[in-house]
Amino acid sequence: MWCPAPADSGDDDGAAVAEFALVSVLLIFLFLAIAQVAVYLHIRNVVTASAAEGARYAANADVPAEAGGPRATALIRASVGPSTSAAVSCRSAQVAGPAGVPVVEVDCDGAVPVFFAPLGRVLPLRTSARAVEEAP
Repeated sequence: MWCPAPADSGDDDGAAVAEFALVSVLLIFLFLAIAQVAVYLHIRNVVTASAAEGARYAANADVPAEAGGPRATALIRASVGPSTSAAVSCRSAQVAGPAGVPVVEVDCDGAVPVFFAPLGRVLPLRTSARAVEEAP
């Protein structure tokens, strides 16, 4: 048997607008958090690859081990820009690897700027790379 729908009482007039306002604020925060994670991972990968390239460069014969840090810093500056790269510093040194093999190690420390306020002011970033030094 068919029953007609009850007459609309009008109690939920404007509810869609209020729900959209509440849900859209949450979605904007979620989008910003996802974008911040993507930016952090991108910069971390760039810094890691630059440290590895700096270590490989400094491990070449007739290149001082201390040249790896400036090389990594220059690569970071070229990849992510001067304002972001100013917060990251890289240094390199020759260390003893397994069984006393000379190894060049490049360490990069710094922070990634945050554009999403609940995460804090900066996100720390630390990475290092090693390469076996060539014999002269």
